[in-house]
Amino acid sequence: MATQSTKFNPRLEIRKLTGSLYVGLFILCVLVGVVGLATLLISVLVDGLPSLTLNFLTTKSTSRFAEQSGVLSAMAGTAWIMFWTALFTVPVGVGAAVYLEEYAAKNKFTNFIEVNIANLAGVPSIVYGLLGLAVFVQYLSLGRSILAAGLTLSLLVLPIVILASREAIRAVPWSHREAAYGLGATQWEVVRSVVLPAAVPGIATGTILALSRAIGEAAPIVVIAAVVFITFVPATPLDRFTVLPVQIYNWVNRPQPEFQGLAAAGIIVLLVMLLSMNAAAVYIRNRFQKRSEE
Repeated sequence: MATQSTKFNPRLEIRKLTGSLYVGLFILCVLVGVVGLATLLISVLVDGLPSLTLNFLTTKSTSRFAEQSGVLSAMAGTAWIMFWTALFTVPVGVGAAVYLEEYAAKNKFTNFIEVNIANLAGVPSIVYGLLGLAVFVQYLSLGRSILAAGLTLSLLVLPIVILASREAIRAVPWSHREAAYGLGATQWEVVRSVVLPAAVPGIATGTILALSRAIGEAAPIVVIAAVVFITFVPATPLDRFTVLPVQIYNWVNRPQPEFQGLAAAGIIVLLVMLLSMNAAAVYIRNRFQKRSEE
């Protein structure tokens, strides 16, 4: 035993040292990311907070004077886009997930669909923008409108919503379904009354996070809407529009330093909207989890 102990101890020390080195390396990687993110946030706050006024939030944009430019048109366009994106994405995505998990037979056709959904989730967003330009803007003659942009972003986030919803439905214990079937419930009653209520936290979280991705996408919107200044608040789904990422891009390209401050203020508004949506996802998940535990 003593001989084995003396042979084992040097290797144990080496493993401890190696483990400590890897832990230090991982902590360094985390610090690099955190420090970089903190630096960007501090820079944005320092440049943007002076321009973040009530007048900035309630004024339409102009292309000539920074002091007369605001973010109202972009905020309204973003809200419109998110409304139509959610309206098209949620029922289709959740319905597709329910069908694939609860009704579809496991065969080559469904396997083909599942593989394509997973692949579509990784397609670059600019490809969806070109698809939306060809199908919604030109073929369906919707023009460069809010409706065309909403449909395009729906295609972008639909695979993510389907995958998240399927995972949430799959996480519901099969014993819950068996108990409902044992009480004489039909398959649709089981899905409606047992599976979906238990899967709501995961579905809602995945959906809101997918919409959070859509709200920050600039490439598809640039293709659909073009890089233009909108000096009015869109009122109908067929109106021209701009969104926060495009508006920020316009301000960044301006040579005047005042517009750089407006761009930083627009970034702050966009971050607040993103963090609000993420906070809503956490709140919905926790609320429904507590309800299901009760």
